[in-house]
Amino acid sequence: MSIKNFLYSAFLLLQSVNVAAQTNAQDSALATASNPIILTGIPDSGNLHPHQVNKTRLWVVGGAHVALLGASFFALNRAWYSDYPATSFHFFDDFPEWNQMDKMGHMWTAYTLSRLSGGAWKYTGMNPKTAVWLGGASAMAYQSVIEVLDGFSAEWGFSPYDMIANVIGAGAYVSQELGWKEQRIQIKFSYWPHDYPDDLIYRRDDLFGTTTAERILKDYNSQTYWLSVNPWSFDKSTRFWPRWLNISAGYSSDLMLGGRENKWTDANGVIHDYTSIPRIRRFYLAPDIDFTKFRTRSKVLKTVFFVLNMIKIPAPTLEYNTEGKIVFHAIYF
Repeated sequence: MSIKNFLYSAFLLLQSVNVAAQTNAQDSALATASNPIILTGIPDSGNLHPHQVNKTRLWVVGGAHVALLGASFFALNRAWYSDYPATSFHFFDDFPEWNQMDKMGHMWTAYTLSRLSGGAWKYTGMNPKTAVWLGGASAMAYQSVIEVLDGFSAEWGFSPYDMIANVIGAGAYVSQELGWKEQRIQIKFSYWPHDYPDDLIYRRDDLFGTTTAERILKDYNSQTYWLSVNPWSFDKSTRFWPRWLNISAGYSSDLMLGGRENKWTDANGVIHDYTSIPRIRRFYLAPDIDFTKFRTRSKVLKTVFFVLNMIKIPAPTLEYNTEGKIVFHAIYF
């Protein structure tokens, strides 16, 4: 659910930056003959004087954040939670579920929302530190709305572990921006559809949906999450290491047919026991690309690079798994 929410919020925030850019395109006081090279992927603030806030951009970006929270609350409450009875607020321990893959999704979502929101606030021309804090706070506010809704739903509950994952994701963005003024260690996502046996296709469809879009969002067996480190950022004087080349460590888990175990009871009361299928954890090491390290004067390319940097690129990959096997993948998605 967290990735689905992210995609919607990312669209709104990117739209806010785009609208603000169009609104200010004719403002000669802010126009600039040259477009400074930046590495964040979000359009620059238009050569505003230090900490000079552009009120039009501020209203657009702020309005987009408010609209995002309000629209998400309404849409989720209507489309997601209305199918289940409401209860008094309660907690739910879901840490053992899905081999913590859902927690990885919360980290990635909170981190990426923080980056996107922080970039949008910076675009207003406000103090960069303030923009960074607002970026992290905006992501946490958005994720917290979802957790509170979970807390009042009979189907779920407020998960402290989801909130911890959210804090880790948002904190990863804020701490790096405040400490290094850049993202040297990024949280990324990749997806490749798991190859289910024919007799388990129905289970896949029941759990994760029938369309590709649904499965990208929901299918934990097909997702991988990465920590992508840019070594050049730690020693920018080096000529040995390309500035765009990252090293990434990944985690995935598959063969999961239920939240806690591969055993379930269907709507007809029939018990399906697949506990003989092991739930495997996989750990990866692979090269990656930091697209924001490519120099460009194009605002369009900066935005494209920012979006691409959310995703881990396919690359040769070394795997170690809980079956004790070491596997080399010529290309891993």
